[in-house]
Amino acid sequence: MLCSRLSPSSFHLSPLRLLGTAASRTVGFKQAELHPTALNFEDPSAFRVKSLGELLRALTVFRLCSFPVLVNNCGKLMSMARSILGRKAFSSLLRPTVYAQFVAGENESEISQSMEKMSLLGLRPMLAVPIEEDLGESTGERRYDDNMAIMLECVRMSHSNAWCKDPMMQLKVTALLNPELCVKLTAVIAQQPYDLDLLVRAMDGEHVIFPGLDQKEGTHLMYGLQRLDKIAKASVNNVRVLVDAEYTYMNPALSLVTMAMMKKYNRDNAWIWNTYQCYLKESRSLLLEALSLSKREGFCLGVKLVRGAYMDKERKLAEKEGRIDPIHQSWEDTNDSYNGCLDVMLRTISQNPERYRIIVASHNEESVRRAAKRMEELHIDKDRGSVCFGQLLGMCDHVSLTLAKEGYAVYKSVPYGSVDDTIPYLVRRAQENRTVLQGIRKERDLLRREFKHRVGGILRGGG
Repeated sequence: MLCSRLSPSSFHLSPLRLLGTAASRTVGFKQAELHPTALNFEDPSAFRVKSLGELLRALTVFRLCSFPVLVNNCGKLMSMARSILGRKAFSSLLRPTVYAQFVAGENESEISQSMEKMSLLGLRPMLAVPIEEDLGESTGERRYDDNMAIMLECVRMSHSNAWCKDPMMQLKVTALLNPELCVKLTAVIAQQPYDLDLLVRAMDGEHVIFPGLDQKEGTHLMYGLQRLDKIAKASVNNVRVLVDAEYTYMNPALSLVTMAMMKKYNRDNAWIWNTYQCYLKESRSLLLEALSLSKREGFCLGVKLVRGAYMDKERKLAEKEGRIDPIHQSWEDTNDSYNGCLDVMLRTISQNPERYRIIVASHNEESVRRAAKRMEELHIDKDRGSVCFGQLLGMCDHVSLTLAKEGYAVYKSVPYGSVDDTIPYLVRRAQENRTVLQGIRKERDLLRREFKHRVGGILRGGG
């Protein structure tokens, strides 16, 4: 059934959003400067918990990541190295270096060792299955079913091991649903908004007709929704599932299915979360729409707040298609967008901490300080779970460890799997986050200072 535009659970795009020109400047605002909290991210002693070998490995990997030519061409270089060295030698080279820096392990035993060590440092894991697809990479239903089985295993691992309380995991919808269909669905709901109940009924196994889709597309969407439903059902009361945002040409479809899962499973707690990319001009309006929808429909809202990682591709695509650039024009505008969205969520959480949650997923020290300061001003408890922080495994540890030491809930995004399975994922993440990788000079400096301190102690006979 096609819903009316006046239906409270209608999910559609306004013409303004369709053009990617949602006027964030008219709804955004620059907040008064906040005095930074006492969080000190300048102290190399945060790395005292790392072994000498771990310090040396991080220094080596980060040094390599500082060269743009290596990051920009890492996929080709790794493919070439694998061809020359062979699979076994290539794996042996990467395992103790790049793989060990950014990946938790290949099997549950290796992952458990990494997670137990992380737990001792006061950090919590957010497992990330390294599977996803983009346009032109689609596979059949059987492959999507296999991906579902892997994600269900991720749910099991996340909650059955005593790694931390309140475990999280990441999910990419395009690992379970054809990306081309997500693009088509985005175009359809811009003209014919779907009622969330339509998708919930499909999740429940009812045969429904999806307006604007042919029979084959409708059948695949039905299968995809049922795969997502199995994962959501398994996660309730066990693990919080954070659904990743991807590209603007498919994000509305991803948000649609995520909101449908929220409507079904987030009645009393936020088990399904959505991601909001603050480098988009429309990010604030998207977040406000989600808050409004959650209040009307009576479900809890979990928000993963990020700056975004697809800037170059989004801009090139907009230029190619003659559309207005959907990305903020400057880093400062993106920061204002992030801080504005952050403040919206923190004020909402302060008023109703049981029904709204956020993970401040950022490597930006000022955003982290701002969040901590606003939590203090709004009297939001550190340990209640409504606000937490997140960074990538192997990066930004000076921020993560400092936050954990001060009693904040801190998660590390943790990919796992074999070298063959994770390297394509890491290559894609490296290219998407190359400005972050190339800008980790401060972390390198802190690591270097701690390394020199440690070596100096050994030379002096201090152990």
